[in-house]
Amino acid sequence: MNQILETGIRCLEIEAQAILDLIPRMGKEFEEAVALIRNCSGKVIVTGVGKSGHIGSKIAATLASTGTPSFYLNPLDAYHGDLGMIASGDVVMAISYSGNTDELLRFIPLILERHIPIIGISGNSESLLARYSKVHLNISVAREADPLNLAPTSSTAATLAMGDALASALICSRNFKESDFAQFHPGGSLGKRLLGRVRDFMDSEMLETWKVSPLDMLSDVIIKISEGKKGLVVALVPDPDDPAKSQVAGIITDGDVRRAMQKYREDFFKLKVGDIMSRHPKLIHVNDKISYAGDLMQKNFIHALIVLDEQEQFCGIIDWFACA
Repeated sequence: MNQILETGIRCLEIEAQAILDLIPRMGKEFEEAVALIRNCSGKVIVTGVGKSGHIGSKIAATLASTGTPSFYLNPLDAYHGDLGMIASGDVVMAISYSGNTDELLRFIPLILERHIPIIGISGNSESLLARYSKVHLNISVAREADPLNLAPTSSTAATLAMGDALASALICSRNFKESDFAQFHPGGSLGKRLLGRVRDFMDSEMLETWKVSPLDMLSDVIIKISEGKKGLVVALVPDPDDPAKSQVAGIITDGDVRRAMQKYREDFFKLKVGDIMSRHPKLIHVNDKISYAGDLMQKNFIHALIVLDEQEQFCGIIDWFACA
């Protein structure tokens, strides 16, 4: 193994061990920090300088996306007007590996004057930050993971992991669900799966091409299946109660055609749609959730569903790729 690869692997081993070393320290202080955030009537303001600030920004984003109103505040900006963003009922999470970062410590008295509790995260339980924190979380590491033992690597990994542990515990404490998470991520894949409706993802551009009658000849239907690019057509019959409307009578897929050709051979082209169509196709409505469409296809081992509108009329097709 060459030196470059060995160094990379060693870095990962050191950082992984640094995170594992946090486990024995998970106790009363961690529970108190979770309770402090859980019972906070305002926001969680995460602060830190340099690399700790970058990690703090990510922790704030994770908290915000999992139901805890939170944002990152640079201590330097607090001296120039941003202190007004902190109000009674808030909690401050201050991050400094040394616990004695000057720019951060000059910010602490401004917080204490407002009687706002501080959750300190550092690698020094005897630091000034630890001393002035209502709750202190120790994220000390045996060494940094870079070859020189200088760059914030293990320490930032441990800090980030502690932030994730707090967010995870708060999810459990609040009984935060997937649907809640989706509310904060409407543009993501989870938001699509939980909030999206069939109408938003169905295909209706070739609606007329997909429509056939049970009396149509299969020879004509083969062409429509090819043109429709969904691998299926939908057989419709007039609604007996309203001739202006139609009802879904069945479905024919390209698989049905192949099986019919194999079974009937030379008699295949004498067949009509009604002779081989599946008479009980799976249907879904435009206002159903996209997650339900995906589950229905997966459960029935099919790749597409017939979509009905509010008047129970065939209005489109939704396939597996739209639900992915």
